[in-house]
Parts: sequence; structure tokens; C-alpha cells
Amino acid sequence: MRYFSGFCLNHEEKIFQDFLNTSDFTVAGFSYGAIKAFEYTLASKERIDTLQLFSPAFFGDKDAKFKKLQTLSFTKNSELYTQNFMQNIAYPSKFDMQPYFKQGTAEELHELLYYVWDTANLQHIKERGITIEVYLGECDTIIDALHVKDFFVPYASVYYFKRVGHILK
Repeated sequence: MRYFSGFCLNHEEKIFQDFLNTSDFTVAGFSYGAIKAFEYTLASKERIDTLQLFSPAFFGDKDAKFKKLQTLSFTKNSELYTQNFMQNIAYPSKFDMQPYFKQGTAEELHELLYYVWDTANLQHIKERGITIEVYLGECDTIIDALHVKDFFVPYASVYYFKRVGHILK
């Protein structure tokens, strides 16, 4: 299995161990890492059977003002921004994210905020015979899980969990 970490995180795949397919032919990623997993799968010539996207970073439904505010807040005080971010990804649980913390960069934040999920590329991956699985939490404060669910349904098996947030806890 190849795993891609989320923004400001490192080695957090343990959080998703109940859902992860650990096959050698699986690519997985969480949030920002879901973008990286998707791009890796799209470009890869290797055998991939399953692409698992955990709470994929999806901000296509947010306006330019929201994205600019996020970027400015990070630039002004990245420590405060990431502290708040870590609390928001754990919500509604009290799960301790600190062991997985790794300072993110402004470039990574910009990439995840402005990333466009291309439906033609999703369809291409599906037509290659790769199973796409998307995992979402009802109480996610980072992304609009219902909007993301509706977006991915034509291309993926979408698992929508009640009473959990971005980290599916």
C-alpha cells in the first residue's frame, strides 16, 4: 500500500487502520494526501486495484474570498492557524492529533485550496478498472461532506459516516 499524508500531518494512516486496504495494489490518502494519491494514481503505470480517499480536500465549492482569508491567516500566524486546524480536523472527537503533526507550508495550503477535481480524470481512473473509495464524516468542519459525497458518487463507492468528523472519529 502507498499512503499520502494530509496537510500538517505525517504517518497518520494509523488513524484509518479500520478502513485501510493494505494490499500492495492500493493507493490511499487523507485530505490533502487524497489529492496526492489521486494524482499519483492518475500518472502511475503500475498496477493499482484500489484508490482510497479519506475526507478528500475539496474546496471547489468555496469562493475566492474564503480561500484568500485562509491563505492570509496562515501567512500571518502559521502556528495559530495550524493549531486551530488540528482541532478542527479532530472535531467532534477529542482525538489527540499532536503525535502526527508536521508543519505544513503555504504552498501546500494553496495547492489544496485551489485544487480542482477533474471529473474526466476520475472517469479515466474508473475506466482503468481501479476501484475508487471515498470516506466522509457527517460532522466534518473542514469540507462540506454532503457536497463532496454528491460530487464523487458517479465515480466511487462513497462511505458516509454519521456523527464523525474529518478524521472519521
